[in-house]
Amino acid sequence: MFDWLKRLGAGRGVERKLLAWHAPGRPVWSSRDAGVFAREGYARNAIAYRCVRLIAEAAASAPLQVGPAAHPFARLLARPNPEQTGVELLESFYGHLQVSGNAFLEAAMIDGDAPSELYVLRPDRMSVIPGADGWPVGWEHRVGASVRRFERDPVSGDAPILHLKLFHPSDDWYGLSPMEAAAYSIDIHNAGGAWNKALIDNAARPSGALVFTGAGGADRMSEEQFQRLKQELESAHVGAENAGRPLLLEGGLEWRPMSLSPADMDFIEARHAAARDIALAFGVPPMLLGIPGDNTYSNYREANLAFWRHTALPLAMKAARGLEAWLGDRWRGAGPAAISVDMEAVPALAIEREALWSRIAGADFLTEGEKRRLAGIEEPERTQ
Repeated sequence: MFDWLKRLGAGRGVERKLLAWHAPGRPVWSSRDAGVFAREGYARNAIAYRCVRLIAEAAASAPLQVGPAAHPFARLLARPNPEQTGVELLESFYGHLQVSGNAFLEAAMIDGDAPSELYVLRPDRMSVIPGADGWPVGWEHRVGASVRRFERDPVSGDAPILHLKLFHPSDDWYGLSPMEAAAYSIDIHNAGGAWNKALIDNAARPSGALVFTGAGGADRMSEEQFQRLKQELESAHVGAENAGRPLLLEGGLEWRPMSLSPADMDFIEARHAAARDIALAFGVPPMLLGIPGDNTYSNYREANLAFWRHTALPLAMKAARGLEAWLGDRWRGAGPAAISVDMEAVPALAIEREALWSRIAGADFLTEGEKRRLAGIEEPERTQ
């Protein structure tokens, strides 16, 4: 669609002088509230909180390689802004992606030159501005009454915003959060915690019944007697600090405790099942979270390796490809930059490397040079 614009732009510095480009239309806000996911899921559920932290910290700890090594992009990723290191920026970026399904990076530029700083923007403040063809042509950042608009260059296609999102089968502009997929399980887990809290607040035991049998078989108290007894129970026998305090009953009152049935006690297993579902939605083996009843992996090391292979590394690779396509060729004279994940620097993959080296070392039919290439080791330079 924009081929003729690009051909026109091939002339030196004339494209922005000759073209009058209309401002993009209205932003489309996500139908899901990222703030709710952050409050109810991340802030109030220990399983979801730990899953997000585990994924974000692991993916951010996988070093990103920039080739060539002296490329300006490497320095930008190492220190993206005055307040954050590269690891801190990526950890925040990955965390937003897990909580809301969307993550946004802003590239700050001076006079339209190469990017000088990178900043993570909160997804709940961002909205996509679709063009006539449905593809995003801009983004809007709103904080209170302050609104900033970021527009994609219609000629070059360069954008000041990187929007990374998780796959959503029924939304064109926003990703699907693991927090949303696990929403019912998070509600069950939170409700179980609230039930336990209420039980502790009520003397850490099931409630019972005070049965009144008055003189002459009377089965009702006066309103004054009822209110006085209710007030005494609430002040002297309710709450964790009053647990175990004996009841002092007057004539005609009898305490009948009520125990939990097996069906009532099943909420404990339901809470563990909800925790496993939450971990499943995030791609974290329950064994890494200390959830009982999970025997999927024979040991912790296998579970950790599966987590890295199926969750942390794919996320880091996705971000590496997105950064490369977004800013890889923005520096004039430096050439395009290639970004990849340095697998050799990930300690969790050491067991795989050891197995690979053992297989290569035992292959007697390979030459020394072939073994080095299979192991990913460059051939040493030959001296003249």
